Amino acid sequence: MTTIEDSPTTVEATGAAAFVRQPPAIWAADLLDAIADQAPQADRTRTIDPAVIARIKSSEVLALSATRAIGGHEASMGQLGAELGAIASACSSTAWCLWNHLCVFHLFCGALGPAHRDLLAGIVERHEWVCFPAGAGSRVLGRVDGDVVRLSGPAGFGSGCRYADWAGVAFALTDGTSPVTAADLRFSIVRLDEPGVRIEPTWDAAALRATATDTVHYEDVVIPLERCVPWYAANRAEILRDPDLPMISHRYREDWVGLSDLWLGSMAVGVVTAALAEAVASIGGGRRAIMGASMAQMPMVQANLGEVASLLAAARSMIERATAEVDERIAVDVFPTEFDYRRQASVPAIALQLCEQAMQLLLRTQGGNGLRESGTFERRWRDFTAMPLHINAHPDRVHPRLGQLLLGVDPDIF
Repeated sequence: MTTIEDSPTTVEATGAAAFVRQPPAIWAADLLDAIADQAPQADRTRTIDPAVIARIKSSEVLALSATRAIGGHEASMGQLGAELGAIASACSSTAWCLWNHLCVFHLFCGALGPAHRDLLAGIVERHEWVCFPAGAGSRVLGRVDGDVVRLSGPAGFGSGCRYADWAGVAFALTDGTSPVTAADLRFSIVRLDEPGVRIEPTWDAAALRATATDTVHYEDVVIPLERCVPWYAANRAEILRDPDLPMISHRYREDWVGLSDLWLGSMAVGVVTAALAEAVASIGGGRRAIMGASMAQMPMVQANLGEVASLLAAARSMIERATAEVDERIAVDVFPTEFDYRRQASVPAIALQLCEQAMQLLLRTQGGNGLRESGTFERRWRDFTAMPLHINAHPDRVHPRLGQLLLGVDPDIF
């Protein structure tokens, strides 16, 4: 397992990051300045700077969730969260796209399994980026034609797909006449430069504007039949825990959705910590309120900033502990349970609520000027808004499913 000790040199945290105990990025440290410098432009143009994308692809960051068996760095789940948190503090959109890559590559390894080790190792070796468009409106169908499958249909919400090289695709095999059943579901991966693949820019950019969360259209796209594996959809996490299911590595028995929640929490803490640091620098640097009063001398400003830091420290601690539990299981080859899986969602859901309180308090403290476009807070505030609402960590999805488990009630498919 990769640790801070056997990774590149660490960077000491200072100021708000030191109090919140925001851990430093190790592998992405040399990229952070470039990522931050292009963040305003990325937000304005809805596209991450191609030069930054090129630098990320030439770095080792894309290989962090891959095991050493396939040429990756096998970074700990905690360090992956630290990397994403630091990147999110520099540019939320860039972090969101990398978060998707690291999560779904983990999924690819679990779903495709040892039979496709060479394919996955090739992706790692070439520093290629992956995505997984499979959101609302997706309806991809596959037709077997000899030793290939022909795919047709749209796949929605492919975050980062404009920057990616491969897309995961969940689809149903069909003969065009029989109703599709769960037994017909399959999973595979498709190169985004294959003939018949088209990316439609459908993201209207309410927040995280440069994430390129677009629709991928497959129009008679040909993939090898041998690259198609069963897709377990809602039962996926349970199937991954089956000891009879072969795995490239034990760590891939941890389902990607649970990990995505933990890392989303890390990113949220990173964004709000950066917003706090900037507010402290501005207010402590002599910012004035109405009638010229010093904001730094106002008791409520002092109390509010202290409460924000406390909320963030609590959220960070929750995420660190929950992520450490995963790393501890992986280290001793302990299989996760359904309760473990639900903890991976429920703990970040509460941490995100704490971050939400912190961000709203920062806005209240800064007043209406905080939302001026000339500063950075408005962008961070808008970016953060999407995080607690993401389907994986949405409280209206997380908490009912945990309650169903506690009560022994059959869970909803959704």
